[in-house]
Amino acid sequence: MQTAPTQPQAAPFALNAPLEQQLRERTAELEAARAELEAFAYSISHDLRAPLRSIVGFAKVIEEDYADRVDAEGRDALRRVRTAARKMAEQLDDMLKLSRVSRSELTREPVDLGKLARAIAAELAAAEPRPGVVFDVAPGLVAWGDRRLLALLLRNLLGNAWKFTSAHASARIEIGVTNAAGEPAYFVRDNGAGFDMADASRLFTPFQRLHGIAEFPGTGIGLAIVRCIVQRHGGRIWAEGAVQNGATFYFTLPGARIEMQAPVREAALT
Repeated sequence: MQTAPTQPQAAPFALNAPLEQQLRERTAELEAARAELEAFAYSISHDLRAPLRSIVGFAKVIEEDYADRVDAEGRDALRRVRTAARKMAEQLDDMLKLSRVSRSELTREPVDLGKLARAIAAELAAAEPRPGVVFDVAPGLVAWGDRRLLALLLRNLLGNAWKFTSAHASARIEIGVTNAAGEPAYFVRDNGAGFDMADASRLFTPFQRLHGIAEFPGTGIGLAIVRCIVQRHGGRIWAEGAVQNGATFYFTLPGARIEMQAPVREAALT
């Protein structure tokens, strides 16, 4: 009895060739997109700043050299021009920050979030002294992530809490950790202006503001940067709040292994 000839089997690499080609094409597309983003960031940092400086400079020249020819209404208009130009420059700077965060490489290591939080709190108190602000920092807040980016994350969240408690005589800001669906979720909580939960979906969108700029200054990019940092680490972020009853921002950082402990109250910053 004759045995049917064995059919030659395709080499494993031949079977994977289409997939490898797709991966190469996708990688090339991502590299092109990153190069385009870098070019856009350069345009923001260089090409767009020069016209803004000219606008501010010429408005100042008119104000100073032609003061006797410009009435009060004209001077007010010039002041508005300079203010708008400076505001646009701040927005461009923040867009550049967001771009850098999205492109920077991660270097993961154990990071003491409690130590970072205390240092940032001291900086905030030194820059804008406000008696009676209390910071509660839980012990054991060690995370696994990029130290530089996590410091930027905390600086934005604590800066927000500091800003939105400015109208409260007894301001309290808490940094801690809780359990969310079986994983550690860090949080920054304050008892400040808060927000309507109906607007929660807008919180992390660039340049979206839930409060008037006259009431609370800023460009509306800080929370977008925070979300980008959390997502770069593979985590998630969400917020809870109520109008005039404070806000709490939660975020997870995969790889965290910490022991849940009760928060310890730090001394009031004066």
